[in-house]
Amino acid sequence: MSLPASLTAAVVVLLGTTQASLAQNNSQSSLPEGAGEALVENACTACHGVSTIKRSAGYSSPEEWRRVFSTMIDLQDEQATRVANYLAQHFPEDPGRRPTLVPGNVDIEITEWTTPTLGQRTRDPIEAPDGSIWWTGMWASLVGKLNPNTGEMKEYNLPPSARPHSIVPDEDGNIWYTGNSNATIGKLNPDTGNITEYETQAKDPHSAVFHPNGNLYFTAQHAAMLGRLDPETGVLKEVNTEARPYGIKVDSNGTVWIAYNGTNKIGAMNPNTMEVRYYNLPDKRTRVRRLDLDSQGNVWYVNSTRGKIGRLNPDTGAITEWDSPSGTDSHPYALAVIDDIIWYNESGMRPDAIVRFDPKAETFQSWAIPSGVGIIRNVWVTEEENLLIHQSSTNQVGLVRIN
Repeated sequence: MSLPASLTAAVVVLLGTTQASLAQNNSQSSLPEGAGEALVENACTACHGVSTIKRSAGYSSPEEWRRVFSTMIDLQDEQATRVANYLAQHFPEDPGRRPTLVPGNVDIEITEWTTPTLGQRTRDPIEAPDGSIWWTGMWASLVGKLNPNTGEMKEYNLPPSARPHSIVPDEDGNIWYTGNSNATIGKLNPDTGNITEYETQAKDPHSAVFHPNGNLYFTAQHAAMLGRLDPETGVLKEVNTEARPYGIKVDSNGTVWIAYNGTNKIGAMNPNTMEVRYYNLPDKRTRVRRLDLDSQGNVWYVNSTRGKIGRLNPDTGAITEWDSPSGTDSHPYALAVIDDIIWYNESGMRPDAIVRFDPKAETFQSWAIPSGVGIIRNVWVTEEENLLIHQSSTNQVGLVRIN
């Protein structure tokens, strides 16, 4: 039900559709019949299909539904009430999607902020050198800045076709973004607002990371390519790779690690030659979205399709996997290693759950995320070793303080 600001006018037109047009929409609708059906279809499908609603885990009360869609679209009170009542009646909570929460002795504190532009699909927060938190508003082609001490936020518009997927800061505080829809790597200077773009051969730059050598390395999922940009010269080099490269990290030796979401592999790329050594993971159904490294050089990854997390020892090739607490449908997604403790989320659950795994004790602990609906797609470890999260469907950026 996301609605970028650029689509506001379209929704106003849709909500003012004539009764005859609404009747025609009713006859073609795949939504259940009922009061509010046409309004839901017209308001929501300005940004996404009906299938998105039907696939949702649902909510049992109008209040819960209204809380969610109010972060996506601004409706008049009477319209919002009709939409909320209709959704609660026809799309109640699916109890089977509740996470299995594991108690433990670690305390965390989760703070969430709602970003200003509705329907922007807030995602992939990072911490800049000055301690500010930044995020991308992918559907609204913007990046935003949050002062976590005051809650003050500011948004910066990018080229309308950019639709930035991920961002990373450089040492000078510039914000680099992957232009997922306009085939660019972009740099925003927050002080001046100036934007510099570098055109890529790959059509969909996805995730990026800075290397100690000063270069920016990135994945392009649908193009099945890996790229390297020299910020000093603007020179780009891109190479073909296995299907759907996704997450990307650099280890202490400078090796660039690649997660693959289209095959059961993890890649280790030489930063100079850009040659990739591939490690095969158990079961051909395995798909990896994100990964990270521990102090011993082990690669930790989420086995998204099989509800597991795993550890690869690059020296021996040994692989060990553990079942996530909520089972095979938990869909682990984002992952980070903090002091050799593994933190990740179960994106297939409602609410989305944060999970802590201690490899030495082989024990889990998990917590429900307060907003709990938007799927954490990436996380970032702050200088104070806390965790930045987000909920894209409800435009939330969050800070997990680990006590």
